[in-house]
Amino acid sequence: MDSFAEGVAWARSVCLALPETYEEEAWVGTRWKVRTHTFAHVLEIVDGYPPAFAAAAGTDGPVTVLTFRSAGHEMDVLLAGTAFFGPLWNRGDVGVRLEPHTDRDELAELVTESYRLRAPKRLARRLDT
Repeated sequence: MDSFAEGVAWARSVCLALPETYEEEAWVGTRWKVRTHTFAHVLEIVDGYPPAFAAAAGTDGPVTVLTFRSAGHEMDVLLAGTAFFGPLWNRGDVGVRLEPHTDRDELAELVTESYRLRAPKRLARRLDT
């Protein structure tokens, strides 16, 4: 399996375990939504395309990227390091390259927190039980 397919499979396993989420093809890559709100997106940068993502990630690829939502102090901490990049389209969008050494447990927590930020409060509270 290539790194893009592995990234999508990993994200699918994390995202679809969350209440009332669904997967759909995005304009590039695959995204996961709760209601109408995207909370995770996996795409591949190849030969500098898509250019906005390539510029933000600082690479022409090939590389698989995960984007998600973050806020407040957590986002500040993520962006203070070198692994994460952003903000992207919205001030709360953060991206990371999915590389072999990337901590998937940490990313699962970040994706879950992204879901909490985008989900209706009733659904987000279901994660606390």
